[in-house]
Amino acid sequence: MNSAVLTIDDIASRNTPAIVDYLAEKGIRAILFATGRNVERFYEEAKYAVKKGMIVGNHSYSHPAFSKLSMAEAVEEIEKCEAVLNRLYQDSGMPRLYRPFRFPYGDKGGKKKEKLQQYFKNHGFHKVDDRHIPYPWWKENGLDRDVDTLWTFDFEEYRMHGDPGFTKESIWQKMHNASPETGAALFGENNWHILLLHAHDETEEMLPGYYRLFIDHLVENGVTFDEPQFI
Repeated sequence: MNSAVLTIDDIASRNTPAIVDYLAEKGIRAILFATGRNVERFYEEAKYAVKKGMIVGNHSYSHPAFSKLSMAEAVEEIEKCEAVLNRLYQDSGMPRLYRPFRFPYGDKGGKKKEKLQQYFKNHGFHKVDDRHIPYPWWKENGLDRDVDTLWTFDFEEYRMHGDPGFTKESIWQKMHNASPETGAALFGENNWHILLLHAHDETEEMLPGYYRLFIDHLVENGVTFDEPQFI
């Protein structure tokens, strides 16, 4: 068994509806982590995702590194995005049942980490059920106790539009690396992943349908997608 929950960062974008249609076609319900400013820029695209049943989570308002913010600035980033997402769900006519959060860059706030974790607990944010994750480093680093949603495998496809040396072939190699330096191997027996892709129009321009290529490859290699659950 090789199972995964799919997460997609940085919505909304022009290609968000196409991504959502593909996921619906495949029967995959994903968590789409949104920055408030991107939702404001591509509001109808974000509404489309909500109406199609995707779970839209908080990825901050402007995508800063939280370790470089004061606690007040960090809370402002979170709450400003919350206001945008509450309005988005209301305008979409859909109930907002889940409120997961993902830190930009996986930066959990440095010395503010514990204060931010307590903030999430006090303000009703939802933790993705990660009890199936089998990798020892997940618990060794206390990730099983954190409320925010990290990931176990990042495709890093966004690097293609900023790093000339990082290509589609680089992603294929990463997908089949049996001993990665960070994270966990994508394929194997009894794996359970939180996967990370990104909704970037720049990637779409460089590699049209990139999300199809990678997800189809996962399915061909026996990966099944679980409905996101929260605890």
